[in-house]
Amino acid sequence: EVHLVESGGGLVQAGGSLRLSCAGTGFTFDEYAIGWFRQAPGKEREGVSCTNSGLDNTYFRDSVKGRFTISSDNAKKTVYLQMDNLKPEDTAVYFCAADSWDCTGNDREAWEFDYWGKGTEVNVSS
Repeated sequence: EVHLVESGGGLVQAGGSLRLSCAGTGFTFDEYAIGWFRQAPGKEREGVSCTNSGLDNTYFRDSVKGRFTISSDNAKKTVYLQMDNLKPEDTAVYFCAADSWDCTGNDREAWEFDYWGKGTEVNVSS
């Protein structure tokens, strides 16, 4: 059974940093692309990042470029989303998702992803 578990969320002041983790089990981790999405209260889910196991063709939405980075540890089946210089508008529940189709460097829709974690909450205070 496939499981994705996010962790690392929390409350941070604007300008601070958090590192989110997405740990996957039950599937061949390095054969799947991992997407990060977020959903703020009252808003639709939006794509934040998408990367392949080799961290190629990584996509970041414009509003996080230069502030968020991706790394991975395939041995641990974990992808990390490093979030620096956080802003109040980054406040949301962050989800990771896995899909067998590669990321292409462009945004991908949430419905394209096969497997989802339950999310981790990020709150950035001003």
